[in-house]
Amino acid sequence: MTETKCGFVALIGEPNAGKSTLMNYMVGAKVSIVTHKVQTTRARIRGIAMADNAQMVFVDTPGLFRTKRKLDKAMVAAAWTGAADADIVVLLVEAHRGITEGVEMILEGLATRKRGKQRIALAINKIDKVKSDVLLEMIAELNEKFDFENTFMISAAKGFGIKELEAWLVDVLPVGPYLYPEDQIADVPMRMLAAEVTREKLMLRLHQELPYALTVETEHWNERKDGSVRIDQVIYVARDGHKGITVGPKGEGIKTVSMMARKELAEMMGREVHLFLQVKVRPNWENEKDRYTEMGLDFKDTK
Repeated sequence: MTETKCGFVALIGEPNAGKSTLMNYMVGAKVSIVTHKVQTTRARIRGIAMADNAQMVFVDTPGLFRTKRKLDKAMVAAAWTGAADADIVVLLVEAHRGITEGVEMILEGLATRKRGKQRIALAINKIDKVKSDVLLEMIAELNEKFDFENTFMISAAKGFGIKELEAWLVDVLPVGPYLYPEDQIADVPMRMLAAEVTREKLMLRLHQELPYALTVETEHWNERKDGSVRIDQVIYVARDGHKGITVGPKGEGIKTVSMMARKELAEMMGREVHLFLQVKVRPNWENEKDRYTEMGLDFKDTK
C-alpha cells in the first residue's frame, strides 16, 4: 500500500503578496477571495490540495502588517497562529516591492517563532515584474537575513514556478493519513464562505476605503425542497453615509453586488441560489465579540 502524506502549509506575507492567489491556484478552485485591495483575507481560510500521495492543507492567513485597529490586531494574531500551527511555512515576498519594512518585521517574527522541525521556505512572487539581476540580489539578501530551507521564484497569477514549489512541499510533508476526503477542497463553513463571496463583490464594487469599515454575515440559510437554497445576509457598516454608498443610487449598487455574488455562489454549489442582502448601520461592530466569531477571529486578540 502506498504511504500517504498530509500536513499544514501556512502562506504568510504582507497584505497583497499573493497568498490567496497562490492557494487558489494550488487547490485548483477559488476558496479564498482575491481583490486588488490590501487586507482582503481576514480569517484563516483552509484550502485542500491533492498531489500524488500527499494531501496539502493550505492555510491562507491575513497579511502581516503593523496594527492600529482592534480588527487589525485580531487579523495579525490569526496569521501568526496559522504559521505556528503549520508543518511548513512559505513566506511570500513581492518581487517588485522588495525587502520592505514589513518584510523585515516578518523575518524578525519568524526568527523568534520558528519551532522544532518546522520547514520554512521563501517564495518570491510576481517575478515577471523585475529583471533577473534584481531578483537574484534580493534572494541572496533575504537568505542572508534568514536561513530558508528552500527558495522559489513564482508567479501565482500565471502559474510560473508553482510545480517546483508543489514538488518540494510533497517531498517534505510528514507521513500520515489524510485529514479530509480526497474530493474536499476547503475547510470553511459554507455560511462563512458565502459571506466572504459577498464581501469580495462589495470590495470590487466600492473603490474607496469603505470596504474596511464593513463586514458581511450570513444570517439565515434555508434549504428548499426544489434543491435550491435561500441565503439571507446582513452587511454591517459603521456610519449612515456608508449605508448610502453601499446601497447606491436607487439601490443599483446593492443589486449589482447581489447579482454578482449569487452567480458565483450558484456556480460554486452547482444549484440555484436565492440571495437577499440587507444593509444595517452598526457603529460599534468592530468592538463586538460576535462579529469576530462570525469572521473566524478571536476577540481576545484585539487587546
